[in-house]
Amino acid sequence: MLDLVIDARPASLGNGFNVRRILPYRLRRMLGPFIFMDHGGPVSFAPKQAPSMDVLPHPHIGLSTVSYLFDGQVTHRDSLGVQQIIRPGEVNWMTAGSGIAHSERFEDPSTLAGGTLEMIQTWVALPEADEEDAPSFDNYQPQELPIFTEKGVWMRLIAGEAFGLRNDVKTHSPLFYLHVVLQAGTRFGLPTGYPERGAYVAKGMLEVGGNRYSAGQLLVFKPGIDPVITAIETTTIMLLGGEPLGERFIWWNFVSSRKERIEQAKADWQAGRIALPPNDNHEFVPLPNDNSRPAGTPPPQPLS
Repeated sequence: MLDLVIDARPASLGNGFNVRRILPYRLRRMLGPFIFMDHGGPVSFAPKQAPSMDVLPHPHIGLSTVSYLFDGQVTHRDSLGVQQIIRPGEVNWMTAGSGIAHSERFEDPSTLAGGTLEMIQTWVALPEADEEDAPSFDNYQPQELPIFTEKGVWMRLIAGEAFGLRNDVKTHSPLFYLHVVLQAGTRFGLPTGYPERGAYVAKGMLEVGGNRYSAGQLLVFKPGIDPVITAIETTTIMLLGGEPLGERFIWWNFVSSRKERIEQAKADWQAGRIALPPNDNHEFVPLPNDNSRPAGTPPPQPLS
């Protein structure tokens, strides 16, 4: 029934903001088009600490970044001049395409006063035909994201199509992405029609096939099965997957179907050819110095 269970590993965004990294994983680089997944928080910032947790301007190519919050708020700024605060229940969907830079800053007064921040960051790789598209950004409000409820089940469709739900979030390939809350004892299934499917346990505990799984675990299911998920307690899961896109290379914040394109992106960031956000251009994350790494070692930690 299960192809793999991935335990989230601790990772740092390099500025003191520690996260749980789920994808990529050495035995599972992608799940459908999803190539990256981080779970940040829950964390409470001391007022003097929050600015040091900011994710400074950094570049991306060949992917869409997807930000979804459980608590708190984050201010996004990018090369297009977009400035957008994201709050719980909203979706920030930024398509990097040929190249974009963005920052994420924790400027919410409640966060600065010790409020809680918790978020899920994913990257969706682009099909080869769309890798060099012009960059774009969209924010989707909660009322644009359909919700389904029945006894013991609450779920919101973040993107794609599943369980008869669909929305207008702009995607580039067949996928599904849902936020689901199950009450204790509730039995639930997976979306059908997709070859690659997974369930990340964000909170709580569930049972599949007689085994129990807890927060911080991603369950990757075998194709063509119809598993039953049972919530042992009130449990929050993120369901995701879709059609595979083929091999992708990932180095730092760059994703591409071609190794040489990643080398070009490195050179472009180093030379300043990827513009900084015009309203957040006084500092940035430099290209990591990778010269001392032996061939075949992991790339630098990606930023969200």
